[in-house]
Amino acid sequence: MPRRHLRMTGAADPLRAALRDLRTTLDVPENFPPDVLAEADRAAGNPRLPARDATDLPFFTIDPPTSMDLDQAMHLATRGPGYRVHYAIADVAAFVTPGGPVDTEAHRRVNTLYFPDERVPLHPPVLSEDAASLLPGRVRPAVLWTVDLDADGVTTATHVERALVRSRAKLDYEGAQRQIDDGTAEPALALLRDIGRLREQQEVARGGISLNVPEQEIVERDGRYGLEYRAPLPADGWNAQISLLTGMAAADLMLAYGTGVLRTLPSAPDGAVARLRRSAQALGIDWPHHVPYAQVIRSLDPRDPHHAAFLQECTTLLRGAGYTVFTGGNVPDHTVHAAVADAYTHCTAPLRRLVDRYAGELCLAAVGAADVPDWVLAALDALPKEMAEGTRRANTVERECVDLVEAALLKDRVGDVFDATVVDVEDDQPAAGTVHLTDPAVVAPVKGSAPLPLGERLRVRLTQADPGTAKVEFAPA
Repeated sequence: MPRRHLRMTGAADPLRAALRDLRTTLDVPENFPPDVLAEADRAAGNPRLPARDATDLPFFTIDPPTSMDLDQAMHLATRGPGYRVHYAIADVAAFVTPGGPVDTEAHRRVNTLYFPDERVPLHPPVLSEDAASLLPGRVRPAVLWTVDLDADGVTTATHVERALVRSRAKLDYEGAQRQIDDGTAEPALALLRDIGRLREQQEVARGGISLNVPEQEIVERDGRYGLEYRAPLPADGWNAQISLLTGMAAADLMLAYGTGVLRTLPSAPDGAVARLRRSAQALGIDWPHHVPYAQVIRSLDPRDPHHAAFLQECTTLLRGAGYTVFTGGNVPDHTVHAAVADAYTHCTAPLRRLVDRYAGELCLAAVGAADVPDWVLAALDALPKEMAEGTRRANTVERECVDLVEAALLKDRVGDVFDATVVDVEDDQPAAGTVHLTDPAVVAPVKGSAPLPLGERLRVRLTQADPGTAKVEFAPA
């Protein structure tokens, strides 16, 4: 069952040692080769700078408090009855020479990998966490999007160009939410709620969905470590809507231009939706037959354990997403991402995801009615396979990290009994399934001798938990 990235606070030394061993086992490329570091150092001091100066716009960023690889900065303003969104994306291409050591290494890594205790970056930190990052008070080259919206939040105009920008503030989600709620937010930040809500309404109208899946977080309590769930804040969703808006605008530009790379997802098969309906019934979630799936998702509260369990199950419908490349005006038959309910691409996280650098270049060419750079065209055909392999590795890292952390935190509690909810039962083995514990925040397999009561509370006994050798498993108590 897919789960979101873990975050870790405090200094859990034994757990950190186990995570280091995991990185070795998975052959994660932690150290950059010397030639990559040397080229990154040179590029950091000598980027290719654009002519336009947009440093007069007071941009701000919203990221987790410890993040230094800041891909996006925004400035929001009213424009007549509507709005103007300025969205600056780190211009990684200003630092990376096509075919050079940094570029070659980025194609090997594909994605930044996230472990609870550290990140393994796509680019050397001198770039990803410094020279190319949109840190506050620093002038940086960026791919600057300008998207105009009408009073209902519908896009009316899009432009993209290279420009110098300077962020004024580095905000985190909790701080941004607090300022918006208590009325102390600057006008540009306060508009995030207004525009975010309008874009959420547009998402409803399209039939799109955003899964507010609770995030597992490792916390320290009296010298011991536990797992808790963090429910996303409204500001998380509003911020995501700005990124979605840009990804949809980018897809439209590329489709009109006839060359591009889209993030696509086919509609969920009927069998997968039927399975979700059974889970909803078991978890006590009201889903009348005439109500669309997307409407049910929007009615859920991720702080409710049953709702959180169902949201985790819903992530199974996102499997099958991939990248679709097209050139020479040969637009593919399928261009839609089913969860977005529109054409969409990844273009807002080039510090952390390889494909975004290419998408940005394609959009710049489309707006400038210019030829796509040769280095972009040369790489396009291989990108879907590279991204698929990189995504599989990132998913493996995430899954193994969750298993390791759960086993490490529970290894001294084998034999203990916990309160749980049965959130899944295997179709061909009704005595096997998955349980969702509220405290600690664990989702793990359960095996018994009798059919499991799907959706019901169940007392379960921890039968195994040994980091590196035996993953967490429960049995009915």
